[in-house]
Amino acid sequence: MSDRTPLTPPDVDAAERMWAEYAAARPAQAAAGPEHVADHFGDSVELSAELLGLVLSGAKRATAALASDFPAHGEPLPRIGSHWVACDGDGAPVVVLRTTELRLGPIDSVDDAFAHDEGEDDRTRASWLEGHRRYWTRVCAARGEAFDEAEDVVFERFEVVWPPEHADR
Repeated sequence: MSDRTPLTPPDVDAAERMWAEYAAARPAQAAAGPEHVADHFGDSVELSAELLGLVLSGAKRATAALASDFPAHGEPLPRIGSHWVACDGDGAPVVVLRTTELRLGPIDSVDDAFAHDEGEDDRTRASWLEGHRRYWTRVCAARGEAFDEAEDVVFERFEVVWPPEHADR
């Protein structure tokens, strides 16, 4: 992907409205993990659309981020039960996700099952490693850093919890 359209920041007001709808409809689940952020998948409108499409189709139920990305964006590391409002590349909220599993480790600690659950490319570990090395090299370079393969990666599995038409059953 050589032409990338920059992401528009999340529409925080719209994300908070989506969160409030979820919390009103599912108060016990929202109260169990009340902290939430609004964020995107990827680093461009095009990649965000591709990854959100995989979430909406059910193919993607995992994601990975460099641990250093969270403080760089002013966000806490996720915890099991925490939520995030996934926005599209134009900043509009699309779905609320709840973290179900977390693990920290270097990039090469990814296993076949996690690569499959991310739903990207051909869903193999080899393509996952290739794609994520390329992505994190680009993301780190954009913030003036070099990607270090020893850096901790946050391996996160999630479920879609809102809106009802997209929620996992």
